[in-house]
Amino acid sequence: MPESVAIQGYKGCFHEQAARLFYGDVSIVECATFQDLFKVKADAIVMAIENTVSGGLLHNFELLRASRLPVKGEVYIRIGQNLMALPGQKLEDIREVRTHYMAINQTRPWFEKNAPWIRLTESEDTAKSAAELAQSGEMGVGAVAGELAASLYGLEILAPGIETFKQNFTRFLVIDDALEVPPEQINKAILCFTLPHKPGSLAQILTILSFYDMNLTRIQSLPIPGREWQYFFYADIKFESYQRYLQALQAVKPLIEDLQILGEYEAAI
Repeated sequence: MPESVAIQGYKGCFHEQAARLFYGDVSIVECATFQDLFKVKADAIVMAIENTVSGGLLHNFELLRASRLPVKGEVYIRIGQNLMALPGQKLEDIREVRTHYMAINQTRPWFEKNAPWIRLTESEDTAKSAAELAQSGEMGVGAVAGELAASLYGLEILAPGIETFKQNFTRFLVIDDALEVPPEQINKAILCFTLPHKPGSLAQILTILSFYDMNLTRIQSLPIPGREWQYFFYADIKFESYQRYLQALQAVKPLIEDLQILGEYEAAI
């Protein structure tokens, strides 16, 4: 069990919720940016990697590859957004709401339908908006954040679950060099590799992975700086047999370049 976990965001954010779901009661190290996660002193990192509505956080794939730190787990959280304010107010009293731009995108239709008089203002972070509101004591101002932020900062939820898409999940990676995952529990891996610049190279890899019963759950390509029309491929694969997974790796190695195993762990779902 690590003593400290670095998260992007502020106490009460979804990153903290993910960290506590995986580790329980740990000390949280707040980071303003994803880059800072790999600079601060912490025993482990919890970092968002993709969302079912907005897709992958592409820069985070690059940060993970460059760090050479191993992924040892994952957490899925449903992103529920709530309108909150200082206690004793009604929806009609609120004139401005401050929150992160992604939360605005996820809730704008609700405001247009139910509270068109409210001005939506972008802020740095959902939980930080709640914290600053509680500290300032401003009336007539609200924030949009998760339930944890409302509870932590003593705010009252005026409207729960105002996100447009209820099946909105974010996947978080657990990066922990000290955590040992027994081979018999490993059923998911994240790979990064490059391919020779010739026709059919990716199709060959996918065919081999399929032959060894590897389930490709995600594949993402990102350009390689300085190498025209060549890409890093990031692949998530699930499997039932760790031995078959090792055999699949041996089968594809002659056909790929720069293979990096970013993580091997037990899938959350």
